[in-house]
Amino acid sequence: MAALGMKSKGGSGELIRHGVATPEEALRCAMSLPVAVTINGIESPWVLDQNLQVACGFQPLSAAEMQKLRERCRFAASDGRFELFKTTKKYDGEVGRQQHGFTGSDDLPA
Repeated sequence: MAALGMKSKGGSGELIRHGVATPEEALRCAMSLPVAVTINGIESPWVLDQNLQVACGFQPLSAAEMQKLRERCRFAASDGRFELFKTTKKYDGEVGRQQHGFTGSDDLPA
């Protein structure tokens, strides 16, 4: 069994849009973790080119670079405001909500 790396840019890129990290930092960070593969979204040819540049010249973040990035992101990551896939219903489909005992727009299990 192998670990897969996902959400390298914080879900829908909220970390990037709010200037917490650059796309290159986020992808290099994800690719530096002990995963078999990093799965990254490609919503445009420009993003594909950007991802390929990082992958082709990939150098894992050093321990010091990783720590510096963690420290810079600590506050923004502390309350989930940029992880909408974890903290909101934005990405929940009705079927998934029903499977987990949630009904309609409730946040409480049925």
